[in-house]
Amino acid sequence: MKTLDLGLIGNCCVTALIDRDAAIVWYCLPRIDGDPFFHSLLGAPAGRPGAGTFSVTLENQTASEQSYVENTAILRTVLRNGDGAVEIVDFAPRYESRGRAYRPQTIIRIIRPLAGTPRISIRARPSFEYGEQSPVLTHGSNHIRYVGPKFTVRLTTDAPIDYILDETLFNLHEPICLILGPDETVSDSASAFARSEYEMTERYWRGWTHRLAIPFEWQDAVIRAAITLKLCTYEPTGAIVAAVTTSIPEAPATERNWDYRFCWLRDAYFVVRALNSLSAVRTMENYFRWLMNVVGSANGGHIQPVYGVGLEHTLTERIVGSLPGYRDNGPVRVGNQAYEHFQHDSYGNVVLGAAQAFLDRRLLSPPGYGEFEQLERAGMQAIRLHDKPDAGMWELRFSAKVHTTSSLMCWAACDRLARIARHLGRPDRATFWQQHADEIRTTILKNAWSEKRQAFTSSFGGDSLDAGVLLMTEVGFIDANDPRFIATLAATEKVLGRGPFMMRYEAPDDFGLPDTAFNICAFWRVTALARSGRREEAREIFSALLAGRNHLGLMSEDINPQTGEAWGNFPQTYSMVGIINAARLLSTSWDVEI
Repeated sequence: MKTLDLGLIGNCCVTALIDRDAAIVWYCLPRIDGDPFFHSLLGAPAGRPGAGTFSVTLENQTASEQSYVENTAILRTVLRNGDGAVEIVDFAPRYESRGRAYRPQTIIRIIRPLAGTPRISIRARPSFEYGEQSPVLTHGSNHIRYVGPKFTVRLTTDAPIDYILDETLFNLHEPICLILGPDETVSDSASAFARSEYEMTERYWRGWTHRLAIPFEWQDAVIRAAITLKLCTYEPTGAIVAAVTTSIPEAPATERNWDYRFCWLRDAYFVVRALNSLSAVRTMENYFRWLMNVVGSANGGHIQPVYGVGLEHTLTERIVGSLPGYRDNGPVRVGNQAYEHFQHDSYGNVVLGAAQAFLDRRLLSPPGYGEFEQLERAGMQAIRLHDKPDAGMWELRFSAKVHTTSSLMCWAACDRLARIARHLGRPDRATFWQQHADEIRTTILKNAWSEKRQAFTSSFGGDSLDAGVLLMTEVGFIDANDPRFIATLAATEKVLGRGPFMMRYEAPDDFGLPDTAFNICAFWRVTALARSGRREEAREIFSALLAGRNHLGLMSEDINPQTGEAWGNFPQTYSMVGIINAARLLSTSWDVEI
């Protein structure tokens, strides 16, 4: 049975997901949001069983082991049988070359015998157009070409081509290499090329993690989360996807299946914030450039909550009938209707995502007055819309209210613009933005508080609870020890808490009541507890949440609070952000422990 016990490899251009038995089950081309060349995570088309996978099978396999090469995005899988073992090393080349990033649309597999004389077979069964079209195959002495309607992929190898074409079992006497990428000739032998790419890629990732400013405790968890967040960036433009998959349902048989391979302004802000906290500021610089393109194209008007990684504005949602879905839980959706939504927190997420770039002296090209004036146009939208109905951060499709979290982020836009103005030496603009921030704050405190529930509620004048209001302390709106926030936290825990996990909200949504807990909400609870003085309790819950990661330290969007089973798109950047934020807040200091 399929699970989300998957490993992620990538190079900030393409990504792939690999299961415990070394099968590549998800790999999109030509970029992170593209056509799934391998798609077996979402099943195979009718009449083509086994399509959409790239597997290495060990005869009579009895066990498998999987881990990352320490502090890298290189995955190592070991398959064992009674007397033999084989190792498969998977990675996407990534390093600096000639003063720029080298990140080709390529993945490399190195297969080595470890014990005995293992017999293996290699199955490469890609598809095009979401499984609808089989490739046309041509081959030469050392390669196979998979020809599709829009692009061609070449597999270069030193393994016998006939064995791969026929999926023949053969004895593995020495290492073999599989290089899957653009339809280009490899300049060296497959083994020499793969070895060189491995060494350079390993050196890159070790150097990148070496520069991270990590907390003393939970170092492995934080490093893995940081690498995962970086892999969810599309570096050619600076965009950051919410996850690398589409249509992994939030729970079985719910049709809560969404395509997350796009850049949500909300999620991206939290990713940038988390990586900044670890001193990985290059992602912020890249994202800032992408974000200012969004602001510039809006020209002071509506800003969508989500865009394509190439700044695409239209993300038309459609159902793909060729694939049955994860565990046959369809539909498979491509595109996301959320691009049509009005989510007023977008303006706050824009300003929050850009704010540190104005204040951080490490940046090579810090922004100035021109960029600030562009951001002010987004701020004006926040002023206009802070008390108007919208779809909210949970993207309700069929109802609109004045959501507290949307108004909160409009406040954050004005508050951060005031801070930026002071930094730039513009006291007149600082006064303007601070006055509006104060007015919005007064509006929120008046309209979002419910005497009946003794809590801040999900919407103005409403009485249902929403874990999103815990962000009030995350963005500095209210002190964590304010009696109103303490009461809100208690009410939210009582109603939405499921052991260490948290539901998103209390009221039914467009599809009824959710069945699974939303991981980031649990991390918001942890940080709220820590800030309000319940540190030991926060540490206990954080430890329980870490147990919800898979065997490689990755986390999906949702979790079944009864069984602990992972659901939702994977890996979810929001969830990985939660790990970093909680670890940094809860860890003891290096000075104390050394």
